[in-house]
Amino acid sequence: MPGRISARASGASRVSRKSSVPTLKSRASFDIPNEGPDTALRTKIGSIFADAQKSTAGHRKLVTSLRKVQEACVYEPVRPGTNGGETFGEEEFNGEVARCVLRVVAVKKSETVGDRVVRFLGIFLRHASEKDNALIPDGEVDETGSFPETASTRLTSYILSILLPLQSAKDKVIRYRATQIISHIINSLDSIDDEYYHLLRVGLLKRIYDKEAMVRVQAVLGLGRLAGNEGDDADENGDSDDDDAVGLLAKLLDVLQNDSSADVRRSLLLNLPLTPSTLPYLLERARDLDPATRRALYSRLLPALGDFRHLSLSMREKLLRWGLRDRDEHVRKATARLFRERWIEDCVGPQEGQDNNMKELAPPNIEALQELLERIDIVNSGVEDGIALEALKEFWDGRPDYQEAIKFEDPFWDNLTAESVFLARSFNDYCRKQQTGSFQTANEEKLPEVTKLAFMLQRYTNNLVTKLKLQAETEEKEDTVEQEFIVEQLLHIAQTLDYSDEVGRRKMFSLLRECLAVAELPEEITKLVVEVLRYACGSDLKGEREFCGVVLEAIAEVHDLIAGDEPTITEDAEESFHSARSEVSDGSTPTKTSRSKKSSGESEEEDEEKAIKEIMVNMRCLHIAECMLENVEENLQDNVHLVTMLNNLVVPAVRSHEAPIRERGLHCLGLCCLLDKTLASENLSLFLHCYQKGHPTLQTTSLQTLSDILLTHPSLLPSPTATSEAEDEAVTPPSPSKDASHPDPLLRSLHRAFSKALRNTTNPTLQTAAVTALCKLYLTSIFTDLELLKQVVISFFEPSTRENPSVRQALSYFLPVYAHSKHANMEHMGEVAVAVVRSLVGLQEDGDAEVNEGEEMVGMTVVTAMLADWTDGRKLVGNGDDTALNGYGDAMASGNVDNGEVHLGMAEELLERVLERGCAKPERKALLTLLSKLHVPIPISSSNPTHAPSSMASSSPFSTTSPEPHSLSSPHADTSTPQSVSYTEKLTSVLSLATEAIDAKIAPDVTTRNALLKFQLMCEKVKDAMEKAAGAGNGGGVGEKVSVEKERLGKGRKSVLPLRSARPSVMPVVEQEHGREPVTETAIAVYGKEGSAETDETLRVGDGTRMEGVEETALAEGDGVKDSVLEELLEDEDTEI
Repeated sequence: MPGRISARASGASRVSRKSSVPTLKSRASFDIPNEGPDTALRTKIGSIFADAQKSTAGHRKLVTSLRKVQEACVYEPVRPGTNGGETFGEEEFNGEVARCVLRVVAVKKSETVGDRVVRFLGIFLRHASEKDNALIPDGEVDETGSFPETASTRLTSYILSILLPLQSAKDKVIRYRATQIISHIINSLDSIDDEYYHLLRVGLLKRIYDKEAMVRVQAVLGLGRLAGNEGDDADENGDSDDDDAVGLLAKLLDVLQNDSSADVRRSLLLNLPLTPSTLPYLLERARDLDPATRRALYSRLLPALGDFRHLSLSMREKLLRWGLRDRDEHVRKATARLFRERWIEDCVGPQEGQDNNMKELAPPNIEALQELLERIDIVNSGVEDGIALEALKEFWDGRPDYQEAIKFEDPFWDNLTAESVFLARSFNDYCRKQQTGSFQTANEEKLPEVTKLAFMLQRYTNNLVTKLKLQAETEEKEDTVEQEFIVEQLLHIAQTLDYSDEVGRRKMFSLLRECLAVAELPEEITKLVVEVLRYACGSDLKGEREFCGVVLEAIAEVHDLIAGDEPTITEDAEESFHSARSEVSDGSTPTKTSRSKKSSGESEEEDEEKAIKEIMVNMRCLHIAECMLENVEENLQDNVHLVTMLNNLVVPAVRSHEAPIRERGLHCLGLCCLLDKTLASENLSLFLHCYQKGHPTLQTTSLQTLSDILLTHPSLLPSPTATSEAEDEAVTPPSPSKDASHPDPLLRSLHRAFSKALRNTTNPTLQTAAVTALCKLYLTSIFTDLELLKQVVISFFEPSTRENPSVRQALSYFLPVYAHSKHANMEHMGEVAVAVVRSLVGLQEDGDAEVNEGEEMVGMTVVTAMLADWTDGRKLVGNGDDTALNGYGDAMASGNVDNGEVHLGMAEELLERVLERGCAKPERKALLTLLSKLHVPIPISSSNPTHAPSSMASSSPFSTTSPEPHSLSSPHADTSTPQSVSYTEKLTSVLSLATEAIDAKIAPDVTTRNALLKFQLMCEKVKDAMEKAAGAGNGGGVGEKVSVEKERLGKGRKSVLPLRSARPSVMPVVEQEHGREPVTETAIAVYGKEGSAETDETLRVGDGTRMEGVEETALAEGDGVKDSVLEELLEDEDTEI
């Protein structure tokens, strides 16, 4: 048990003491006993404890002083006082120490003096125990190894007898200090009295369930020491009852897993004994909710664990993956430091002449580094989604000595292993990603050039193909995983090389083209070959067409294997290839190959074998085509090679009766649809049919393909928000239906398909694909259906998705981002909020939801809090702004401002539902809880309350404003929105509904009744503030405002209002200047000079331009007033109309 000190030497080392011990049942309140008159001993001991609480620096000296007083009282009673004749013994000394300890019990946790005294007491008891044990002759120690009674044991027993009843006190501070002192004593001493030992164990076990987390922390600190000791006793005794070691460890492990306090879990993590039975539970804390607990595991527990090679292979990989991909930066740093400093040192081993306690790192050892990679199973963890590449990146970043020591000479490349080739690949990737030129230079010097790498790739590829063919002929299972891994890593290196060298490029090009024609090559290697070939062909249009032609030739050669023509890799790949374009263009179809007539003697076994071979070859051809389509960007109709492949390979595969071929052909068809909008429009119904009639895997593929097509070609869907860009597409979408009750059939089918997949709880993969696709479609505003959005929100809360964490993780990111990104999205969320609450309340009450059988749904308080947060206009982000709109700031001009109308609309709908007779009590309680979390602020432009400035034009019932007739709106805005009610009328309506609800006494309890009254008061305050602002705005005449503005212009000011960055602005209040009264309401709209960033440029008044976010001014009272204003402004020479 490394890093742990046994609390007792053995089970028999407990000292037998007094027969009369106070029990825990005597629940005593904390009363200071009668102390009597002061004595010299009390003064001496009190001064020592007083000094101990000041600082921990002098504790050692104070411990020595207190020990001298104890020895004087116990072994040779003296007279400390000079004038008195009193003597002091051991009993008086113990009483005075206990008196000082009792003073600590009432000290709060925040006071550090209490912790200093507790630490001083533990140091003194340990020091006194060591001194007393040293005075015992060796002959007095019995055979069991137990020590006789000493002064320090009697003092410890006396203190514990006082503290044990205080563990059950009503005051949490007393319970905390009593438990803290007891646990500290347990961790400070090597042995404890037998009788007190069991009482301590029972008392601390009760405290691990205390309602105060600070008490539980101290309890587990003491029990952690006892648990390790009892484990040794149980092994020695061989039998134990239920309350012994196994029971104590089981309870502590249960607390480690289920305690709500992170401090308790972290204390147990660092104090439980490290045994094979507890180690899995301790390592499980790598997934703890608390970042500090996870960091403690990687920075404290694992380094103290010893050699990491004692851990299992899967546990090493999990610890690395969990730590390096943790969301907390400190956890990631602790994991990286553990990997590059501790684990590599374990592989290096102890050095000669080096102290084990020294923290100096050993010199670089490449063999030890390769062993470290072997210990984390580099073949499996070194794949694309593995953790090995991230671990090596952190290793190179923190160990510059290994960067300089690594060498890639010719012997290194002659005998590659999985560890060595991955070492070269990771070093290459690390140097390529660095911005400094020194890394680029070092990489070019140490790694081979393109030609040399091509020869090495050819050699290892030939070895792999030979083994694969031998394995197919002899049917012997030879392990080729390592050879495949080596070829994959070489191809990864080839992806980053510079192909400006034409000789090397030609060599690599011919090798890759030849590799594609090998049917035995694994699919992962084939995918990498296609990617490197695309990179070697060049990134221009000419290179892409050459790439497509080469891949089609390889597909034709692979298809020729059906006829027995098997190509082999040769040194000169140019001679081994023959053109297949003529065969493809003549109509040869890989899936419908020309078969010779069967001879009469051909058996059924041969037919079956040939059919299987045909399926395998066709799957190989489709895989190559799939890899090619993933690496092209040109329009499908502009590339003759792609059109030929579509007609002769993909379409026949989709029509095939073999399920694997049809599924892969459908995937290829989806990739083709991404390259051509016409093809996508023609095949949307096909993918919908495959989803409705296909098997689960085909359904998932179809759903993903549909979402990708809609994201690539959004204009395929009829939408009222179709932009002008959609009209320029090759295929014009049908005009949207004006009747909302009869949507477009295609859109209705898509909604139905996604809705069905969202409710499919039997297939988690399909449900995850549907949720991911819907998140993308709603974030891009391609889907705006409210019923489907409501179903998405319900899926986040309902118990059926609890077993599918990927769905909840996706929705936990999507829902707040969707609601806070755009005002229209927040309106949509507000429209479905009340319906979501109603559905979840019904689901919670429904017996079919199995709420009581393990699938517990989150409480309605949490649901309403999240809904209120998602629809809070204060968190709405402006278009192009990176900060939340607290004061709304510049977002008025962006048209993404919410003045609380979403919450106001929610409140109206909510109150109307609450006042209905069909609203049940649980639903009414949930809705009123949501009402208490809504926020109705004073509008930004309170000077014009009848038209609160919501610059987002919308037809939603939550939008309380109408668009200005001349305002510039977003190209996606619906300008045909009818005039909606004003903000004041909406607020008045909500206030009347709240008053009606209060009068009807519909609140089921005191909490909801108070929430209703609070909301009514908030609405009344907002209404009063708007009325006061309206009255202040109408107090002054227009002529007074004009005179003020004219006076300012006459003093040479070139702007009426302060402008900011020449942006259109209308300020509600003109700041007071030179002692003049402030002018409320803007009399004229002033804009900065176009194209200028200065604030004192020529004015531009009434030019007929309506800027976004600018309201109507007070000049609409009469034409005469307006003309007079213009005439007066024209008198200024600097003013331009």
